Amino acid sequence: MEDLIQRVEAALDSVRPYLVTDGGNVKVVEITDDFTVRLELLGACGNCPMSSMTFKAGLEEAILKSVPEIRKVEALNLVPIF
Repeated sequence: MEDLIQRVEAALDSVRPYLVTDGGNVKVVEITDDFTVRLELLGACGNCPMSSMTFKAGLEEAILKSVPEIRKVEALNLVPIF
């Protein structure tokens, strides 16, 4: 499981510079037994109305492309779009 976490972190590192530029970041909270990655959006990302797009187009895509074992990616604190 440690190797899996490292590979997920490496995938996130490809997106992190963009998050940090906008005052945010992301943290891996857990990887479940059914290969779901649970993320927490930090800083400005935690309350940004664009966080859903950042999550789908950036974080989720980077993880699923780089770590094929992962079946699902969830963000625990996405801001809903109205």
